[in-house]
Amino acid sequence: MVEQKKYCLFLATLDSEFVKKTYGGYHNVFVSTFGDEGEHWDSFRVVEGEFPDEKDLEKYDGFVISGSSHDAFESHDWILKLCDIVKKLDEMKKKILGICFGHQIIARVRGGTVGRAKKGPELKLGDITIVKDAIKPGSYFGNEIPSSMAIIKCHQDEVLVLPESAKVLAYSDNYEVEMFSIEDHLFCIQGHPEYNKEILTEIVDRVHGLGYIKQDFADASKATLENRGADRKLWEMVCKNFLKGRVPTN
Repeated sequence: MVEQKKYCLFLATLDSEFVKKTYGGYHNVFVSTFGDEGEHWDSFRVVEGEFPDEKDLEKYDGFVISGSSHDAFESHDWILKLCDIVKKLDEMKKKILGICFGHQIIARVRGGTVGRAKKGPELKLGDITIVKDAIKPGSYFGNEIPSSMAIIKCHQDEVLVLPESAKVLAYSDNYEVEMFSIEDHLFCIQGHPEYNKEILTEIVDRVHGLGYIKQDFADASKATLENRGADRKLWEMVCKNFLKGRVPTN
């Protein structure tokens, strides 16, 4: 009998009312994007101080760290604890997929620098340019490595200085580090492969309603979604291949 694969999701965000009502929570958003039938996925709400026992880390085949409204450079107890756990997982060579805040946490743990984005926040669908030379054909990107990928962006911080030994896999007009990897077990993405148009639109409306962004910024964000979507299927394939150690056949 094949042993059931187990994955662990560190949720660094609370569920919005919209996500709860529409998807039953972010756990379901992530598992529907990165999970496959027959797998077991646990999630821990690290933003509320909920973590797995360290002795249980070994049983997981891979980990995902979500985005957050918190800054990855803060010193809240839960962020420091998350950094400790990431350090242990790194030593264990466990696969970790870091998304947005998670991407920045991994950079921080590995000695990089994270701070406010020099060119300001982003809330939009945008294109990132893939550094083809940094990606081996036959890796989790498959043999057909795209020259760019569309992804939903939702952040105000960025990786300012990469950790030593990190490889930049993608950049954009505004950000030098859109995606990076370290060895074969850490894969980090500044954008949100798990987000769709509805999730971003609701976030834009919510932060606009709270007065965090102006009307013209909100309108510009929504305009990016008008005529196209993110490369969700491609992101799904790449992230699943990474987490599951698959070599794609495309």
